[in-house]
This record gives sequence, structure tokens and C-alpha cells, in this order.
Amino acid sequence: MPLYMDVHNIEGGVSASDVADAHMKDLQEQAKHGVNYKSYWVAEQEGKIFCLVEAPNPEAANIVHRDAHGLVADEVYEVQEGS
Repeated sequence: MPLYMDVHNIEGGVSASDVADAHMKDLQEQAKHGVNYKSYWVAEQEGKIFCLVEAPNPEAANIVHRDAHGLVADEVYEVQEGS
């Protein structure tokens, strides 16, 4: 299954605890769409969130975000995992 990194830009910053809550909602929603959110990173002051996800396509990954909490990604990139 393809691997994607998505990027969210939250004006004014974001708290790690809010992102953790949103990620938990993604995990509850993901199976309905054949998606597996693997990990995420937060840059609180910059208002950046990065999510690593296995999904059949970028649209499916964003549908999970939309249905779980409404915060869809601004950018989605197909990536290859390195070692």
C-alpha cells in the first residue's frame, strides 16, 4: 500500500495535546477507509503537523481526517521509507 506524508498548517500554532486527541480520532475512523495512520509529528509554535499514513490514495487519508475531526491536510506527498 502507498505511504504518504501529509502536512497541516495551523495558523497561530497548535498544541501537542490537541494533535494527540485528533490522532486518536483518526485511529478510530481509519479502518472504515482502509487507511493506517502510523505516526505524527508536531511543531507547536510553527503550527505544523506531519502525519505518516498508509492509504490506498491521498483522498482516503484526507477523508479519515475530515470525518474524524475536520482538519484535512494542506499538502500530501507520496513518500518512500528509507533506512
